[in-house]
Amino acid sequence: MKRIAIAFLMLLAVTGLRAADRFVSFDKEGMPLAKGDKVLICYDTNDERGVSIAVNNLVKDIFAVTGVMPELTDDLQEADILIGTVGSSKVIDSSAIDKSQLKECFEKYTITVGGGKTVIAGSDRRGTIFGIYELSGQLGVSPWYWWADVAIQHRSLDSIRLREGVYTDGEPVVKYRGIFLNDEAPCLTTWVKNTFGTDYGGHEFYAKVFELILRLKGNFMWPAMWGWAFYADDPLNSSTADEMGVIMGTSHHEPMARNHQEYVRNRETYGPWNYATNQKRLDSFFREGIRRVKGTEDVVTIAMRGDGDEAMSADADTRLLKKIVANQRKIIAKETGKPASETPQVWALYKEVLDYYDAGMTVPDDVLILLCDDNWGNVRRVPSKEERNHPGGWGLYYHVDYVGAPRNTKWLNVTPIQNMWEQLVLASQYGIDRMWILNVGDLKPMEYPIDLFMDMAWDPARYTAYDILDHTRAFCNAAFGEKEGAEAARILNLCCKYAGRRTAEMLDCGTYSLEEWPKVVAQYMELENDALNQYLRLPEEALDSYRELILFPIQAMCNIYRMYYAQAMNIDLYRKGDPTCNLWADKVEAAFRRDAELCAAYNKEIAGGKWDGMMIQKHIGYQTWNDDFAPSDVMPAIFHLEDGEGGNVFSGEDGAAVMEAVHYFKATDAADASWTEIEGLGRTLGGMSLMPYDVPVEGASLEYRFSSPGKDSVDVHVHVIVKSTLDYLNKGGLVYKVSLDGGAAVEVNFNANLNEKPENIYTVYYPTVAGRVVESVVTLPLGRGEDGIHSLVVSPSDPAIVFEKIVVDAGGYRQGYLFGDESVRTRKMAE
Repeated sequence: MKRIAIAFLMLLAVTGLRAADRFVSFDKEGMPLAKGDKVLICYDTNDERGVSIAVNNLVKDIFAVTGVMPELTDDLQEADILIGTVGSSKVIDSSAIDKSQLKECFEKYTITVGGGKTVIAGSDRRGTIFGIYELSGQLGVSPWYWWADVAIQHRSLDSIRLREGVYTDGEPVVKYRGIFLNDEAPCLTTWVKNTFGTDYGGHEFYAKVFELILRLKGNFMWPAMWGWAFYADDPLNSSTADEMGVIMGTSHHEPMARNHQEYVRNRETYGPWNYATNQKRLDSFFREGIRRVKGTEDVVTIAMRGDGDEAMSADADTRLLKKIVANQRKIIAKETGKPASETPQVWALYKEVLDYYDAGMTVPDDVLILLCDDNWGNVRRVPSKEERNHPGGWGLYYHVDYVGAPRNTKWLNVTPIQNMWEQLVLASQYGIDRMWILNVGDLKPMEYPIDLFMDMAWDPARYTAYDILDHTRAFCNAAFGEKEGAEAARILNLCCKYAGRRTAEMLDCGTYSLEEWPKVVAQYMELENDALNQYLRLPEEALDSYRELILFPIQAMCNIYRMYYAQAMNIDLYRKGDPTCNLWADKVEAAFRRDAELCAAYNKEIAGGKWDGMMIQKHIGYQTWNDDFAPSDVMPAIFHLEDGEGGNVFSGEDGAAVMEAVHYFKATDAADASWTEIEGLGRTLGGMSLMPYDVPVEGASLEYRFSSPGKDSVDVHVHVIVKSTLDYLNKGGLVYKVSLDGGAAVEVNFNANLNEKPENIYTVYYPTVAGRVVESVVTLPLGRGEDGIHSLVVSPSDPAIVFEKIVVDAGGYRQGYLFGDESVRTRKMAE
C-alpha cells in the first residue's frame, strides 16, 4: 500500500558528520541555488578525471533531488556553481575566492557562497571531490543512497537556499582512510555474480565501492582477495580507482602490489612461496607488481607472511625478513626509476609479524608501520613515545569482520558503538594517525560501523564519551528523518550492544544460564517490537533502508536467541524426563526455519531483490572457525520424549508442588474412554480429558507424584484447575474426586452454581466463564508417602471434565493468574 510521506520528507535532515557547517537551507532565507529555472555548473575539463566523475555525480544528485537536470557550461559568469582544483583548474585559478586557505593543504576544500555563485575549490583532486559530495550531502543525498537504499528527499529547485559564507571541514587527521573487502565468499561473490554477471569483482562493481568511499571522505582501499585478483581479473580495476581518486593497496599478507590469487593461480610458474629457497622467481613476481602500479598513488605492502595468510615460519626469522624488505625496496627503486622512499610503503604487524618487530626487526624511516587489533576490536599495541617519532608514521588495521579462531564473525555487525569509539580514541591519542583500514567483510551489513570509522578517521576527537551517540542519531536522522532519528538511534545502539555480547557464530544453548536466557530473550523481543513499531510508522520509501540497517539485524539475532533458548530448555527438560521438552524442540525447529526465511527475504524482497546473495552466510552450527560446513546451516540438536509416557515426579520444595495436568505420573483409562491431551487449551500448556464424551468414565484416573513440600503429616491445600465446562447434563453439577496418599477421596462438584440464575449470573457465572477456568480448593492430610514421594489422584465421575493444572500447597504457593510456575522435575521414574 502506497503511504503518504510528505511529513517524513519535510523532516529529513542531512548528517552533520564529516561535514562543514550547514550552508544549505530550505527556509527561503539565503541565496538561491540557481538564478533561473535550471542549475548551471562550470568546471575545467582539463582538471583531474576524478573531479569530472564527481561533477557528473553531482548533476545526477541535483536531478534526483529537484527533478531538474543541471547543465554544464563554460560561461563562468552565467554559472551558478564553479568547481575545480587549485593549480589544475582555470575556473578556480581565475576566480576571486580566497585560495590562501588551501595552500599546501591535504584533501581540503572550501565552499564559498556569495555574489550569486557557489564556488567549490579543492587543495587537490580529493579535496575538490569531497567538496562536491559535501554539497550533495547537504542537499539530501546520503553517501548510502545506493549501498543502503537511503531515500533521497525531493525538493523543488526554488526551495533550496544557500547561506553566504566560506565553509570547510579542514584537513583529515588520518592520512589514509579506507576499507578492506575480505572473506568475500560466499556472500559478496554471489551477489556480484547476480548483480554484475561476473565471477570476480570488476570495475563496474568497484566503481560503486569507490564512490561510497569518496562520499564518506575516505581515500584508500584494500580489495577483496579470497578468490579474486583485483589487478589481474579486470585490467580496468586499477585505472578506475586511479581515475576516481581512490588510493589502492594490497592486504597485510599480499606484498608488492600483487594479489595472492595471482600467485595461487600460477604456482607452477612462480614456485614455492619460500623466499629462502625461491628468491629469484618471487623477485620476478614482485617486480611485475611494482611495474604495474607505476605512476599511481598506490601504497605498496612490503615484507612477507606465509602462503595464504599464515605465519612464514615457526620462529621470527628477522634476518630473512630484513633481506626480503631490502630486496623489495631495490625492486621498487628500479621499477619506478626513483628512490624507494618516494613510493609509499606499509609493513603490517599482523598477528605473528608483531613478534618480528619485538625481536628487533626494523624498516626504513619512510615505511608506514601498521599496527593491528586482535581481530575483535581491541588494539594490540601502540607506539611508545620514542617510537612515535618514526617518520613513516603508524597505522591501524581494525576488524568488524573476521575469519579465524575461535570462530568466524561474518554474518552481522557485532561491534558495539562505544567499543569502536573507545579503541579508536586510544589509537589516535597514541599517535596512530597515518593509516586506518577497516576490515568490513562483504561491506553489507556493516554500513553503520563503516560510517562511524570513516568519521572518526577524519577527526578522532570529534566525539566524546558523553556525545558519541550524537553520531548515531545524526546517521539515523539522515536516513529516517529527525522525527524518527532519536528512536532509530536508540534502537540501533541497543542492536549493536546486544549483538556484541556474543556473536551469532559463537552463540549456543550454553552461553547463558537457564535463569539468564529468559531475560536476554525478553530484551531482544522488546527491541524487535520497538523496531517493528517504528517500521510501521515510516513511509514506504524508507522501509528498505530501515530493514537493512536496523530491522533485519534485530529480527535475525532475536530469532537466533530464541532458538538457542529453546534448545537449552529442550535439553534440560529432556534430561529431567519432562515431555514438555517436545514443545521446546518444536520452537527450535520453528526458529531455525524462520532464520532461513528472514535471510531469504533479505535476498529476494528488500529493494526488489537488489541484494540477492548478500545474506547467505552460514552462521548456525560452527564447531571450529574453519570447519567444513554442510551445504546449509546446521540445526541445533534437539530431543523428544514419547507423548503419554508419564512417569513425571515434581519437586515440592519451598512448600508447593505446581503440576501441569498433562504432566501426570500415570493415566488410567476407562473401559471405552481414553485420556486425551488437548494441546494449547487453557492458560498454560493444555488439558487432559477422557474421550469420547458420550461413554461412561468409571475406573479412569490421573495420578500425580511429587516430593515432600517441606513437612509430612500436615494438611495441604490442593488446588484443582479445570476448564469452565457447564453442567451440560443438567444434573446439578459435574463431579470429580481427589485423594492424597491413598486417603479417602473428596468429591468436588465444581460447576453446580455455574449458571445464569439471578443469584449466580453476575457473581459467579460471568466472572468464571470470562476467565475460562474453575479453581477448586480441597484440604487434605498429607501422608508420609513412599521414599519421600507423595501420590495425588483425580478421578472424574462425569465425562467432559478437562483438567488443566494441580497445585499442592503446604504454605509456599504464591497465587497467580497462571497458577504458578511448574516445579522443577526431580526425577523420571519408570512406569
